[in-house]
Amino acid sequence: MNTILILGAGRSSSDLITHLLQHAAQENFKVRMGDADVQLASRHIAPGQNGESFALNASNADQLATEIAHSEVRLVISMLPAVMHVAVAEHCIRFRKSLITPSYVSDEMWSLHNAATSADVLLLNEMGVDPGIDHMSAMAIVHQLQAQGMQLESFESYTGGLIAPESDNNPWGYKITWNPRNVVLAGAGAPACFVENDVVKFIPYQQLFRRLTEVNIPDHGSFDGYVNRDSVKYRAFYGLPNIPTLIRGTLRKKGFCTAWDALVQCGLTDDLTQVKFSPDDTWADFTSRFLPGGDVKSQMAHQAMVSTASMEKLEWLGIFGDEPIGISEGTPAQALQKLIEKKWKLAEHDKDMIVMWHRFVAVSEGKKKTIQSYLVVYGDDPIHTAMSKTVGFPIAIAARMYLRGEIALRGVQVPTLPELYQPVLRELETLGIRFIEKED
Repeated sequence: MNTILILGAGRSSSDLITHLLQHAAQENFKVRMGDADVQLASRHIAPGQNGESFALNASNADQLATEIAHSEVRLVISMLPAVMHVAVAEHCIRFRKSLITPSYVSDEMWSLHNAATSADVLLLNEMGVDPGIDHMSAMAIVHQLQAQGMQLESFESYTGGLIAPESDNNPWGYKITWNPRNVVLAGAGAPACFVENDVVKFIPYQQLFRRLTEVNIPDHGSFDGYVNRDSVKYRAFYGLPNIPTLIRGTLRKKGFCTAWDALVQCGLTDDLTQVKFSPDDTWADFTSRFLPGGDVKSQMAHQAMVSTASMEKLEWLGIFGDEPIGISEGTPAQALQKLIEKKWKLAEHDKDMIVMWHRFVAVSEGKKKTIQSYLVVYGDDPIHTAMSKTVGFPIAIAARMYLRGEIALRGVQVPTLPELYQPVLRELETLGIRFIEKED
């Protein structure tokens, strides 16, 4: 019997494993899931479900190789941190096993294309929500417009992993549904860049959460969008090398970005500086280190030009409070991550939501067409979240397609081809992940 090997049982794995187990008996495969927390892995797989769990040390190259090399393993799904995917891919090429990940393709992963092709191995990446569903839904409309003889003038795309309105009970309008480290470090590093009216533009990190775009989703309200790191490369990625405007970004509820900007401006998202903390250090003590002397709240308001509404968010978060930092050593970003994991934790009955929005502007013979396409997905609970559904379902669908012999592609691939995105989008619709299109 064919085996699908899943590496990692984190936040986004629950609906992936549920979907695969629902089809395992009928489609004659079984699932083997490994995680450092074997109890977490075992909670996903009940006895007799055509699956099994095991303790995985993903940093142990020998164990990783042994698991991937097993004769029954036909396909590997890596839900590990993105930095580990290349090591997994190299084992997959060595043992001639195909791989699916939800993560962006790194330069190191692209470099494996020829070796994977020679080994008759598929390395399918960017099969989650963003990246993943965003690519597939965009390409469906891009190809549709091109088939009509239209030329794309503009493409904008924004996605947000947010909290559902009925669970929105904190001033930030946000709770953690995915990797909290990525939340803290969003936008850090290289400047964000995009192309607008044929001009490549840049936004440095210090300005990122101040340069916002308002995005209105019909029947769901208004959101703030900020630009992702590199939108320019998607000209080639989407086969639109000459499109004048192309912008990809992230959505947050109103007010989040301006309050987060204060944390950026004062240095609390810095992930380079190592700090030693005493057991008595409080958040007020630590925040004051980034500010001139005097009252910490007054100095924050003055130095970072913080509005009253943003100050209320910061105060609720606890950065002016007397709670201990809770770590003995680390970067400011690591300390902040520990704080938000506590303050932004999903409660027992909370539900999240995924919001995705595209806008296309195309012309033909002097006539202009504007299409808005949007998706809103709600989670069921803190385990079967909208994030878990939209990350897990596309991967599971692609895995089943591969085992059925319906994907002939080999080498490093992303889901921008019709043979990939069309069947995945069709099945996603049956699972309630459906886009609404409006033509202006």
